[in-house]
Amino acid sequence: MRDETERLQAALLFCLLADAKVISLPDTSRADFSERNFKYLLVAPAIFVLLLVGVFPLIYLLLVSFQGITMTETATDFIGGENYAALLDDTRMWESLMHTVIFTVIALPIELVLGLAMAQLFLDKLPGRQVFIALLVLPVVVSPIVSGATWSLMFNHRFGPINQIVEFLTGNDSAILWTINPSLVYPAILAAEIWQWTPFMFLLLLAALANVDKSQLEAAAIDGAGWWRTFFRIVLPAIWPVMAIAVLIRGLDLFRLFDIVWALTKGGPGTMTETISIFTYVKGFQQFETSYTAAVALLVVVLLSIVVMLALKRVQLSR
Repeated sequence: MRDETERLQAALLFCLLADAKVISLPDTSRADFSERNFKYLLVAPAIFVLLLVGVFPLIYLLLVSFQGITMTETATDFIGGENYAALLDDTRMWESLMHTVIFTVIALPIELVLGLAMAQLFLDKLPGRQVFIALLVLPVVVSPIVSGATWSLMFNHRFGPINQIVEFLTGNDSAILWTINPSLVYPAILAAEIWQWTPFMFLLLLAALANVDKSQLEAAAIDGAGWWRTFFRIVLPAIWPVMAIAVLIRGLDLFRLFDIVWALTKGGPGTMTETISIFTYVKGFQQFETSYTAAVALLVVVLLSIVVMLALKRVQLSR
């Protein structure tokens, strides 16, 4: 009885001291809040850096595009939409944009088909398979400007090996001007671009094909389905998400095509192969039309953003 009385007195004393704030009870709500937001504190520095690197240049680009900064004019006064009005009337800019679209529309399907065919070929166990895959991937690891310079030497009309091979096969000693002749310059650039980036498509599609459910393929074979029917009904739907991502990545990369074209032709002959990236480089770093270049760059960013959103919505990957 005495022990029970002492326990009651101790409990009463504890409650009185807690009410008087002599004893501080743990704040569970504050602890829960800290635990819940600790993960956000961990990623906050990374998010800040991404915003600083990504958002700030875009805002600065927008501000500069409404100014009139050039090599001779450094005033930062706003001139409204004069740069955008000049941009809409700039025939050379729209031609460079069209050249970029032509390169993309031609190169992208060829790289996709060749990459898919190579992936299908190397899907089976072949002697020396790993060695051949390693050799095929080598062009991807080469810098594009180095690749362009190499192809420029190969297309050289005086001592290039391609001309020598053509002369040997045809018996014609006339030099072919691959990077000067208007009818040959596009095939030359496309050959270099497709050679370098088809292995990229090959690697992604090979990984996708390797993960196709083998049981479905075996069931299709038992049912008597042919290769084409199996491919279009089972394989293609299975690899479609990876294929869509590969096409999107390569499409965006082709849209900023610069290195190979610059190394081979520098946009020539004339401005026949000038892409939007080369046009922006010339305007910004050779003619120093800073504000006009900012307007062009912002237009490209907007166009690419629209294309990406439509593509993601199309393939239902935005979820």
